[in-house]
Amino acid sequence: MSGSWLPTAAALAAGAVGLTVLWPLRASSRRAPFIALVVALGLAGYGVYSLVGTPQAATQAPDTGEPATLAAGVAQLQQALARDPQRADGWALLGRSQQALGNLAEANAAYARALQLAPDEPEVLVEAAQARAQADPARTFDDTALQWLRHAQQLAPDGERAGWLIGIALRQRGQDAEAAATWEALLPRLAPGAAKALRAQIAVARDKAGLPAAAQAASASPSLAVTVSLAPAFAARLQVPADARVFVIARVPGGPPMPVAVQKHALAELPLQVTLDDADSPMPTQPLSAHPEVEVFARLSASGQANRQDGDVDSPIVRVRLPHAGPVPLVIGGP
Repeated sequence: MSGSWLPTAAALAAGAVGLTVLWPLRASSRRAPFIALVVALGLAGYGVYSLVGTPQAATQAPDTGEPATLAAGVAQLQQALARDPQRADGWALLGRSQQALGNLAEANAAYARALQLAPDEPEVLVEAAQARAQADPARTFDDTALQWLRHAQQLAPDGERAGWLIGIALRQRGQDAEAAATWEALLPRLAPGAAKALRAQIAVARDKAGLPAAAQAASASPSLAVTVSLAPAFAARLQVPADARVFVIARVPGGPPMPVAVQKHALAELPLQVTLDDADSPMPTQPLSAHPEVEVFARLSASGQANRQDGDVDSPIVRVRLPHAGPVPLVIGGP
């Protein structure tokens, strides 16, 4: 069996189950952001053409060896797993695909086999729990599904999807206060649109639990005030081109070098105070508000480029939690 079609089959199947599982809670709130949150957390599907291509291509059915439909792909995958039954990733993919076809019993069996082979895969644990809830007539997360979700959260504490679904499972049990607390813990890691939608559900859960409404101040998207200056001794001996620039950068601690927020200023503007927020993110999918903690520094770039070059000078890095009260002082050329 060709393996090149597997990622597209996975893409099709990955989001096919979310809305059905969440449906029992629809009456808890009539607010439209609930559906927006489902989309924001990655529970929506990709579309059938990612698997079969254009309608014309499917009609012509060229002899490429690739499956023309998801059902055909499932048949091929089942044959491959019969030959190599120890592939946990194959069983997980079979579970996703069977869900997309509406074969809920087969999906659950496939996920159960995947978890037998790989019991510590957070993504598979979450998918298996979601599939189990979808197969339940009442669309509820039973104790086994909740156990899988909690295990996934232990393995990947930053996993938003597990936390979101745990909150749903708790609400289904009438544990509204615990659900609200679980969802509130997710807020610092979410982008503004997803956080706004989740706050609507938190408000419902808090109301059901008889808790006071959450403080409105918590709904503001995090921003970070930063001051930038040159150390006096460093400024006295500084010789850089007239077009030198200063970059104020926030990035994920221990993560990739790509900033989650960045601003560019002329050297002549120093000393300056800036406010970093989601509008300064070069990647809309990774805004400043999506991270509970960042490290901040300023870079004096003689070349005018943000990427570090020979001769560039960085301020000491300051690590801060968001939201952060007061400006963060950055001194270029300082100790």
